[in-house]
Amino acid sequence: MTRRKARMAVRNNAQITRLGGPVVEARVVQGEFSVSEAVRVGPKHLLAEVLLISEDTITVQVYETTAGLRTGDLVQGSGHPLSIPLGPGLLGGIFDGLLRPLEGTDSRYVQPGQIARSASTRFPFRPEITQDTEVRGGMVIGRVGFGGEAELPCLAPPEVQGIAVEVATEGDYTVDEPICRLETESGELTDVTLQHFWPVREPRPVRKRLAVEEPLFTGQRIIDAFFPIVRGGKAAMPGGFGTGKTILLQTLAKWCDADVIVYVGCGERGNEMTAVLDEFPELEDPRTGQRLMDRSVIIANTSNMPVAAREASIYTGITVAEYFRDMGLHAALFADSTSRWAEALREISGRLGELPGEAGYPAYLASRKAEFYERAAVVRTLTDDIGSVSVIGAVSPPGGDFSEPVTLHTQRVVSTFWPLDRDRARARFFPAIDPLRAYSGYTDELGAWWRQAGNSDWAAQRRRFLDLLQEQAHLERMARIVGKDALPPSQQLTLLCAELFNEGFLRQNAFSEVDRHASPKRQIAMLRVLERFVDCSEEALAAGAEFEAIAELPVLRVLRRMGEDISEAEVDARFPALLTEIERSLAALSEPDKQEAPA
Repeated sequence: MTRRKARMAVRNNAQITRLGGPVVEARVVQGEFSVSEAVRVGPKHLLAEVLLISEDTITVQVYETTAGLRTGDLVQGSGHPLSIPLGPGLLGGIFDGLLRPLEGTDSRYVQPGQIARSASTRFPFRPEITQDTEVRGGMVIGRVGFGGEAELPCLAPPEVQGIAVEVATEGDYTVDEPICRLETESGELTDVTLQHFWPVREPRPVRKRLAVEEPLFTGQRIIDAFFPIVRGGKAAMPGGFGTGKTILLQTLAKWCDADVIVYVGCGERGNEMTAVLDEFPELEDPRTGQRLMDRSVIIANTSNMPVAAREASIYTGITVAEYFRDMGLHAALFADSTSRWAEALREISGRLGELPGEAGYPAYLASRKAEFYERAAVVRTLTDDIGSVSVIGAVSPPGGDFSEPVTLHTQRVVSTFWPLDRDRARARFFPAIDPLRAYSGYTDELGAWWRQAGNSDWAAQRRRFLDLLQEQAHLERMARIVGKDALPPSQQLTLLCAELFNEGFLRQNAFSEVDRHASPKRQIAMLRVLERFVDCSEEALAAGAEFEAIAELPVLRVLRRMGEDISEAEVDARFPALLTEIERSLAALSEPDKQEAPA
């Protein structure tokens, strides 16, 4: 079988007339360019994209440093949109915002004009179709080794269709070698390889978008039990400097039950991305016992990289996630942070001379945000499999101001909102999500899932504890005026129960092997224990028990530390015993003969 022909470049040429940072203007001298077309700029063939066309002038944004470019240098068109290669070799890889590898090269930096990926690596391929098979877009042609012992489907590009006239035998192939040749209805021959290109700004096609039914389970109790996100859902995590956005995002990436993790570091500081790159290869995947990196793709676009590449990195990440979704897998995209992406939009817009909107951001910021987040979904793929892409984006509002444009526009398009509170973060409370400002739009859909997991009272428990936190906030404002000791015993008990709920359930220790992840079973048991304590303490207080005696019960220390002290293996034994101890201790306080007799 002959090798597939290279993607033919259309002879579109232009000459640079003006340079302005990453924005370059050029006069067309040959051919016709189109908006969003990928081009190569200058003698180093820097990758760029056409933004505007005005008569015989094109404006392009360059995704690499433009140092050394001069007027008169050539801009060469490709004839196709800005695209990335999708195929084997992604899992376990570390790439820049244009999916160019950051490891396995001779340089510490991406070289100007570097191609996306090397074509020299060979991957084991096992065909699952035969000659004369009708091949449609998205169809599984065979299985290919993605790394280690893992095998994943090799998909036909979504746009192809034809009859297989040749199929490669089982063996090792590079990403550019044909593994199938198709004959179309018009009689043309088309080669299919292990990888195909897809435009990053265009959503990959699906057969149908489906309703959400299952949570993206993270193991973080405040999220799963109170502000959940579903598979195929959208969540935003805004927080000021030092509130733990990056740490929480990395924790979710480590412990969520997605099949594939795509982590995009968009304009973040190099030391934060270094932590990701150092930790992920060493982490053990709790689901498989293998390396977590084996099912992860890391796209690192740090703040010292060209600003225009930040804008492309978000689209690169979501396109990679959609590719794995089309295999029938559940992918989760973590973007840190979308504020840096919006800042890149603002800089490019300013250099284009566009009329600025609020805070200098372009007027189309809201629509760009919506277009990105709307690519999250549960879908029926072209081959009738079920897959999903979940998107969780961090937002970095300046000074922690949630009324700034990026946070507001993000909040309008997501269904789950996890604002991080500076005071909780300073108190070393993790996760520092503010339970009074957070919300989830997926609670109605997940009631059935929690019932199946064994908690038919989940919705009522959720409302009760959130009401308890609201009442705590109200009483603490009163206590700052009159003092906590001046409050009636019933209100002091409310504050005690709320504090116990915060410490015993909402706080987690990310460094504890026991507490860093909580299964649904353990979360249900912890909620029932806390709810039972609230019920029994209120009954004891009504029966004449002293509040001070309730507050000094030894069982309170156990409740505060149950997340760290009671492991998954001890759930069935220790939680029933803890319920018994709660009932016994509080019943003893309400019995008359147990009260202290007068002297």
